[in-house]
Amino acid sequence: MNEKHYEVVIVGGGISGAALFFELAKYSDVNSMCLLEKYEDLATLNSKGTSNSQTIHVGDIETNYTFEKAKITKRTAKMIEKFNLMYNLQDKIMFKHQKMALGVGEKEVQFITDRYNKFKEIFPYLELWDKETLKEKEPLLVWADKERTKERPEPIIAMGTDDQYTTVDFGAMTKELVKAGQNADSSKTTDVFFNSEVEEIEKVGSKFKLTTTNGTVYTADFVVVDAGAHSLFLAHKMGYGKHMGSLSMAGSFYITNGTYLNGKVYMVQNDKLPFAALHGDPDILCEGKTRFGPTALALLVLERYKGGKSFFQCLKTMNFDGSIMKIFWDLLKDSDIRNYVFKNFLFEVPGINKGLFVKDARKIVPSLSVDDIEYAKGFGGVRPQVLNKTEKKLMLGEASITELEGIIFNMTPSPGATSCLGNAERDIKKVCEHLGKTFYEDQFLADFTDDK
Repeated sequence: MNEKHYEVVIVGGGISGAALFFELAKYSDVNSMCLLEKYEDLATLNSKGTSNSQTIHVGDIETNYTFEKAKITKRTAKMIEKFNLMYNLQDKIMFKHQKMALGVGEKEVQFITDRYNKFKEIFPYLELWDKETLKEKEPLLVWADKERTKERPEPIIAMGTDDQYTTVDFGAMTKELVKAGQNADSSKTTDVFFNSEVEEIEKVGSKFKLTTTNGTVYTADFVVVDAGAHSLFLAHKMGYGKHMGSLSMAGSFYITNGTYLNGKVYMVQNDKLPFAALHGDPDILCEGKTRFGPTALALLVLERYKGGKSFFQCLKTMNFDGSIMKIFWDLLKDSDIRNYVFKNFLFEVPGINKGLFVKDARKIVPSLSVDDIEYAKGFGGVRPQVLNKTEKKLMLGEASITELEGIIFNMTPSPGATSCLGNAERDIKKVCEHLGKTFYEDQFLADFTDDK
């Protein structure tokens, strides 16, 4: 039997695993590491450019972020920008677009105005744009008809900026992180293995044994599982994270037949809904087109468009019992959430989906018609929404299981790509502490943050 030993094994070749791989290689004295990816390439699932909105979520236009959360996301988002500038990837995989949070109607106009006045303390570059300014910056937000003869009746206002990096092909960035890790120090072992799905992880003495479906066995002093919902699946197999379940939420998109927006337009979030509000984005992989979405659809799979055993793994990972049932019941007894779930299901039904979706998207572009958009086939991914059985509620944000020394299981719902280098910074400290290794923190902070 083949058996290979490394100081650190990372399971999962998406952007989260790639970020830790890069940081270990460049900013620590860990000498041997390996990245195991179940498919034939890096970033084939949620990190792929078509699976997410390609947005650097800074916290400036995300209206569901609190003031405190925005401070944290600003720091980790800056790391994304600094990595791409460090490796001269700007205007190749990272781009500047205009971006804004749009308020429609008196209540939202007041909300955006109040938020702008508060959040410009964290984001001094933000500006407040009235209807006349928006006619110049994003004219289709203002005009109710295609001929541009009639303005929309509701008051509108936006807080935004047009001089920041906003957009990244996170799939391409995943590959750049791994390449930068492998090039960081030629004396280190930095292996990447594809078609290497981890079936089982066992603790054997002071080490961990990882068995893959292709029969290869790896051993490690430390393991980090960055495999989305599969992280929880593997944790459950080892008997950890039993207080958590996972609800798979898929996001679909609609794409236009031409350019409808010059930049990113985000909407005011409904506080009751834990899922992203509809937004419009210039798609960097479909030049000249605008993408609207995401929808939010509960699916009984851990991976989208892959089929196979993902359905059965999803049922196991949901960890269904009375506590999970109560979480679902509490969510669905609220009419706002119930109607939202039902409507998003209908967004997937051919024949009626486009007409229903356009009604929502007209809040951004009032003149949008059914003929202007198409369902974006093959776009969108699956995000694990973590269910806390102890507190009987949906957890928002990242979840890590660190119940056993020497192994971390990470689940990163949106904005996992934006926070990948910050999450890796958290994990590299744990890895180095456990292994008695050194994290070159001063060098990392100098490269990636404005921290003193």
